[in-house]
Amino acid sequence: MTRSSLPAFAAGLMAVAALATPTAGAETLTPERIWQLSRPGDPSLSPDGRFAVVPVTTFDVEKNEGATDLYMIPTDGGETRRITTADASDSSPAWSPDGRHIAFVSKRGDDKEPQVYVIATDGGEARRVTQLPVGVAALRWFPDSKRIAFIARVLADTPDWDEMKKRLEEREKSKMKARTWDQSPVSYWDRWLDDRQAHVFAVTLDDGTVAPITLGSGRELSRQEPGLSSYDISPDGLEIAFASNVDTTGTDANFDVFVMPVAGGEPRNITSANPANDGGPRYSPDGRWLVYAEQRIKGFYGDKRRAILVDRRSGQRRELGADWDRSVGSLEWTPDSTALYGAIDDAGTDRIHRITVPAGRIEPVTGSSSFSGVAVAGKPARLVALRQSFSEPPTLVSIAPRDGSARKLSTFNDALLAPVSMGKVESVTYKGAGGADVQMWVVYPPGFDPAKKYPLFLLLHGGPHNGITDSWTFRWNAQVFASWGYVVAWHNFHGSSGFGQDFTDSINPDRISKPYEDTIKAAGWFAAQPWIDAGRMVAGGGSYGGFLASTLLGREHPFKALIAHAAVYNEFTQYGADYGASQRRHFEFWEDPEAFARYSPHTAAANFNTPTLVTHGQLDYRVPVNQGFELFAALQNRGVRSRMIYYPDENHWILKPQNSLHWYEEVRKWIAEFAPPGGAD
Repeated sequence: MTRSSLPAFAAGLMAVAALATPTAGAETLTPERIWQLSRPGDPSLSPDGRFAVVPVTTFDVEKNEGATDLYMIPTDGGETRRITTADASDSSPAWSPDGRHIAFVSKRGDDKEPQVYVIATDGGEARRVTQLPVGVAALRWFPDSKRIAFIARVLADTPDWDEMKKRLEEREKSKMKARTWDQSPVSYWDRWLDDRQAHVFAVTLDDGTVAPITLGSGRELSRQEPGLSSYDISPDGLEIAFASNVDTTGTDANFDVFVMPVAGGEPRNITSANPANDGGPRYSPDGRWLVYAEQRIKGFYGDKRRAILVDRRSGQRRELGADWDRSVGSLEWTPDSTALYGAIDDAGTDRIHRITVPAGRIEPVTGSSSFSGVAVAGKPARLVALRQSFSEPPTLVSIAPRDGSARKLSTFNDALLAPVSMGKVESVTYKGAGGADVQMWVVYPPGFDPAKKYPLFLLLHGGPHNGITDSWTFRWNAQVFASWGYVVAWHNFHGSSGFGQDFTDSINPDRISKPYEDTIKAAGWFAAQPWIDAGRMVAGGGSYGGFLASTLLGREHPFKALIAHAAVYNEFTQYGADYGASQRRHFEFWEDPEAFARYSPHTAAANFNTPTLVTHGQLDYRVPVNQGFELFAALQNRGVRSRMIYYPDENHWILKPQNSLHWYEEVRKWIAEFAPPGGAD
């Protein structure tokens, strides 16, 4: 069998399952303490697997800014050493194959854009390798350790860097700020797209010479979000594989995987037969295999991502684990090319799985807690990752591949969290829409007493095809909400990822009915518990969660107040968002305007009567700020108690320290007004 044995117990669980117990500290988790925590990023392993380099971000709340430094951590345990200390943010570390250097991205001194830097692993000062008028990202070493590949967004018709610098500076200084597009999309999350293309380049370590790889090939990488998953270099350094959009309309994206010689030549499309997206190419260390992720439903971002293995000798390909009903994410090869590891969304937990090659057997390595940033190196292979849960912020651990046991390597936040009491976390399963099982996370307030009655804060996740896993979040932190005296819950309603393709696709095209019913039944499950006060229940969410909150506004529900952040409120005006630039999978609004209207919360505004806190950021191009103001105006004109909080310097999320602290406090006051916190006899 190739399917995991773990999802079965998670999907079939009908009783409360205790997954974490509260810590014994005397203090509770506060938003202020969250911003004191260090935030480790994805590790890079030395070729022998003995050391991990980790970018760690810390924040100065008073300055309202963060900084990132690189730390070296022995994977056998030992002293952590800080290796960069400049007054700049150093990120995206990549260890050279010969083990002598670590490349990273930084913006120092007179750098106007982030550049490639390297530092020797045996000490010394970092050295800038590139001096370009554009920023760099997604570093990969060539196998000879003499060159570094990177992605840069450039003016494709200006191969000369000096001329490009001149043109970009002229644009920046010009008082004419008009933007022109002949094709969608025009924006992405929080930035406008322009005529710059994303391409892969190579820089020579010794003299800083930069050479184009994909520029001039007739193919470009994603303009929206090019990153490490966009490309890979073959282990002999002669070939590149990358994902490129073959759509020429701008509204019907279809990313295919191309391969071409690094020295130049015609790109060859190896996935042209698939009409949906392909991406994430990775070469095996022995050069025999190329693996990539394939989706098959065009226009459905939540579609299952299948791992496709290509034999580079014969060209034959096969799907790994064809009967396994989960979606692969980023995959990492073992050094001997016999297996792949990846953290995979699996029934409410991001578990590390092993995929054997070429057999395609898929089996879980870890059980509880979630993992990300998987890295593999050395012989025998050493495996490290970031472990996290609702009660543990990201922490670097080494993992025993045989049994999944984890050994803690980083201690960045131990002292800060030592006095903090965390609430117990449990997973429950209840009957949702159509009698189907729905998994839900429950976080209890510290010191919870089942003999008392508590208010409920039901959180509505975004996506909608992004399931809530047992993971730490610095935004919408359930332990913070629980520390205020609430039982807090996240339910993985119909449409959530991690529970199989049918469950994920079950809400299309009707994205309202089943999630709404699941939400009402979740509230009913809690109302039946002796420790919940059914008269003190509130709910809220962001993005699709805001859409679901807006849906609740127009329908029957038991909540005394709602929170709608970055809420999709009016589907017709949401059409102007960056996501609206893509063709609809099922139908366009002009094809069936009545059905389209049924899926839009604004059409039920006549029923709005629940106090609602609306929050939104000006720089949000995924759900433009007019959505929040339209919702607030409707509430005000309906005479409904409501408040609008506008953040002119935030995008889809509240990311700046002082804005975040303000948001948490406003949420606390809002829900306390309508559902006073704490247990009552």
